[in-house]
Amino acid sequence: MYTQAMDLPNPDGSPQLASVDLEAREAAFNDRAGRGEIVEARDWMPEGYRKTLVRQISQHAHSEIVGMLPEGNWVTRAPSLKRKTILLAKIQDEGGHGLYLYAAAETLGVSRDELLNALHTGKAKYSSIFNYPTLSWADIGVIGWLVDGAAIMNQVPLCRCSYGPYARAMVRICKEESFHQRQGFDLLLTMAKGTDAQRAMVQDAVNRWWWPVLMMFGPHDKDSQNSELSMKWGIKRITNDELRQQFVDATIPQGELLGVTFPDPELRYNEARGHYDFGPIDWTEFWNVVNGHGPLNRERLAARVAAWDEGAWVREAALAHAAKQAARERAAA
Repeated sequence: MYTQAMDLPNPDGSPQLASVDLEAREAAFNDRAGRGEIVEARDWMPEGYRKTLVRQISQHAHSEIVGMLPEGNWVTRAPSLKRKTILLAKIQDEGGHGLYLYAAAETLGVSRDELLNALHTGKAKYSSIFNYPTLSWADIGVIGWLVDGAAIMNQVPLCRCSYGPYARAMVRICKEESFHQRQGFDLLLTMAKGTDAQRAMVQDAVNRWWWPVLMMFGPHDKDSQNSELSMKWGIKRITNDELRQQFVDATIPQGELLGVTFPDPELRYNEARGHYDFGPIDWTEFWNVVNGHGPLNRERLAARVAAWDEGAWVREAALAHAAKQAARERAAA
């Protein structure tokens, strides 16, 4: 349906190239996306749509991979074999999510090496939340409950994203993230039923992570450069502020069950609105972390670059094995 140009014959019979009206084509695409139709990799798409998807999907993939680091820090210090097994399985899931998403991004004509190079050189972003330290075992539970809970709130609508490969990848990712959220809540509930020191550890973790988690949904809609276009094209279905409100409304009752409070003196239920009111977010901190000046930005990026460099021999060996296998198959044929 969407072709960049079509061949028409000249009077002498030689082919001539006639460009199709780009504005009309973009209008048709916007109408298609607005109706909720799914766009596939081979379909024509505006360059802005493609670039927006590459940015969003790669940022999502980078976040899954970098997000393994704060949890991996606690594998050797998990308090029981059961908890260690759960944590290892969760980290493995996150690695898989990154691979699904890199594969989805590759359908847009960008290579995985390009995506990783953009991450390692600091050109590409990942979720600001992963630049905060995990100071106690309770942080692992809070990451599952709050961080993955916020991710689920943000990602479930992406299962209806207008770009098919991304939407299909999100179906499995959201199922696994939901399990992670339950695991985190179960960990915290166990600690909440424990000693005074354990309950204090949970409260301390909630105090440190609450505001950074609310920042995960991105800037207010009026301040977001990308939200309007993403909504128009059906890449996003719900705005940043709407998602943040949904998360707060769903999370506060869960916190009450855990017996924790939230570090916001303005947090209260508004009967007239039917929602929780909450205080202003410190966007100065958000942009400071996004721009590379958070508590662990340098350490996180350095860890990823080191892993890439130290794993070069594995990639080289795999390529050599694949080439050798291909040569054998050619010889056998």
